[in-house]
Amino acid sequence: MSFFISDALAQAGGAGAGDSLLGLLFPIGLIIILYFLMIRPQIKRQKEHKRLVESLSRGDEVITMGGVAGRITDLGDNFAQVEVADNVVIKVRRQAVEAVLPKGSLKDL
Repeated sequence: MSFFISDALAQAGGAGAGDSLLGLLFPIGLIIILYFLMIRPQIKRQKEHKRLVESLSRGDEVITMGGVAGRITDLGDNFAQVEVADNVVIKVRRQAVEAVLPKGSLKDL
């Protein structure tokens, strides 16, 4: 009787190699989905923001990440001076600029 049991156990041990490959397929698939849904769009947004910051020039009307709207009066390597009202100039980091507004937008505000 013990002869039949040992044959059954020996046959069941050979099927484990295929299951381990199938078990690795699921986590790899999750990593691929995570890359395309989260990581790739974030990298794309970072590249667009970098292009925006590099293309800033004097006279551009901008909004900072803090919600301050103004006109760029002077640019440095890391900082920009933004005029938010008549004779009121603040200094912000260039990376803090969130968006460039169309010309004349500040007059509407």
